[in-house]
Amino acid sequence: MKFRNIISYCILFISFVGYAFAQQTNQFKRADQVQLNTITTAVPFLQITPDSRSGALGDAGVALSPDANSTHSNPSKLAFIEEDMGVSLSYSPWLRNLVPDINLSYVSFFKRIDKRSAIGASLRYFSLGKITFTNDQAQAIGDFNPNEFGIDFTYASKLSDYFSIGVTGRFINSNLTQGQAESNPGRAVAVDVSAFYESDRFRLGDYNAVARAGANISNIGSKISYTETSDADFIPINMRLGAGLTLDLDDYNQLTFLFDVNKLLVPTPPIYQLNEDGGLVIDSEGNPVIEEGEDPNRGIASGMFGSFNDAPGGSAEEFRELNYSVGLEYWYDQQFAVRLGYFYEHPTKGARQFFTAGLGLRLNVIGIDLAYLVGNAQRNPLANTVRLSLLINFDDMTKPNTNN
Repeated sequence: MKFRNIISYCILFISFVGYAFAQQTNQFKRADQVQLNTITTAVPFLQITPDSRSGALGDAGVALSPDANSTHSNPSKLAFIEEDMGVSLSYSPWLRNLVPDINLSYVSFFKRIDKRSAIGASLRYFSLGKITFTNDQAQAIGDFNPNEFGIDFTYASKLSDYFSIGVTGRFINSNLTQGQAESNPGRAVAVDVSAFYESDRFRLGDYNAVARAGANISNIGSKISYTETSDADFIPINMRLGAGLTLDLDDYNQLTFLFDVNKLLVPTPPIYQLNEDGGLVIDSEGNPVIEEGEDPNRGIASGMFGSFNDAPGGSAEEFRELNYSVGLEYWYDQQFAVRLGYFYEHPTKGARQFFTAGLGLRLNVIGIDLAYLVGNAQRNPLANTVRLSLLINFDDMTKPNTNN
């Protein structure tokens, strides 16, 4: 009877969503006039999924079971982690089909304080390879390795047996030019606020099941600038919501379904008025005149809350700013995993659409995760490359060996 009720609720929800979209016909017609209106921010490396487990699940992870890489997707999950201490090392090549030395490295650590709380830390380092600077006469004046990094510190705590919250502080450094062209490294500070829910096991049809839900608003922080004269840019403040359902098929086989929704909480670029020559129309104060949308030069709080209704294409364009991830994870005896995923971004907002796949292996002390992003027409920077994560569980290192 409970299973039938769940199906009924799903049908009712789908019907309601369909009705809501039907009421937006005029808004969609308006949004169709906006052919391409991507949202850009500074330090976009903060949005790259660093670990191979979530990477193989179409970047879904906010409601995934906790592990050492939880700091990125949902720091509050650390309060539910069963191990006492662990670390993870991840490596992701970037644009490997074009250049050999651009990559993202990620190190994450956690330590349980007591039964209800844990702390964590991570370092994310994005290397953009080697660049040779030249002067006005095209003469080489030196080589430089531009890089960006973020350092995180997390505290997570259970408020009940089923619900936890987490807070992460972050320092961001972006050094792209080594002082060339009168520029400076960009620096910013930010925080993440997250929550996580995990149910007890319950019966769903013929199987035992666990339901999970998560939310994470990340990179709530200061704007970043590389020169004293230029306007500061938003960092990628992002809201991630998700749900997960794990089914115990039998004593050895387990299946998890994941669904995530992401939205950048930064201003959408407006449409500016153009003159007969195709140039911008400028007002008396020297600013371009906005035809549709809102002024993107706003404060942090105004930019975050205004991001839900500032798109020039109306509410239909706001819906197009949502990115979706779905993932499927299969475990055999909690030792071997197979993962599949899909990520979708609307064509007018960047057109990232790709399938992912991966494998996982858990030994006594070490865990290994691999992820592969299937190449497509969008030529994703991670396409056709293998990402690797290595997890180390210090608990198993300290357990006595009972084998003789």
